[in-house]
Amino acid sequence: MLVRDAMTQWPESVGPDETLQTAARRMRELGVGALAVCLEDRVLGILTDRDIVVRSTAEGVPPAEATVRSAMTPQVIDCCEEDDLEIAAVRMSERAVRRLAVMDAAREKLVGILSVDDIALRSPELAGEVVEHVRAPERAVRHGPWPWWEAPES
Repeated sequence: MLVRDAMTQWPESVGPDETLQTAARRMRELGVGALAVCLEDRVLGILTDRDIVVRSTAEGVPPAEATVRSAMTPQVIDCCEEDDLEIAAVRMSERAVRRLAVMDAAREKLVGILSVDDIALRSPELAGEVVEHVRAPERAVRHGPWPWWEAPES
């Protein structure tokens, strides 16, 4: 199965200079826990509901004043819509993330978001492996293109 068969297409986005309050309202309205942070067609990062709480609210910054840029995760970890779903799951595990930005075949345009939840709808076992390694990243296999459950013994 390919990433494009499991991903959430046409992800919602937010601008980096919008307020966290605006972003949080948008998440609530859409029923999502993350928004891509984009400037024109360029993906700058990902903003999750957890980012808002941990990076802003916990610091006492009013959400009506703080910008998305101040709380977003700026490292964009991506995959291609043509990638195999298992390989994308390995990437999530290796990088200890629950979401990947999905780029088109030319890697120029954001076309979706792949979350652990998306994987779980197609393969609960595969999603379980991702969650196990995301929760305990020190156990993730960080070498080789093979899935961690098939990694050769050292």
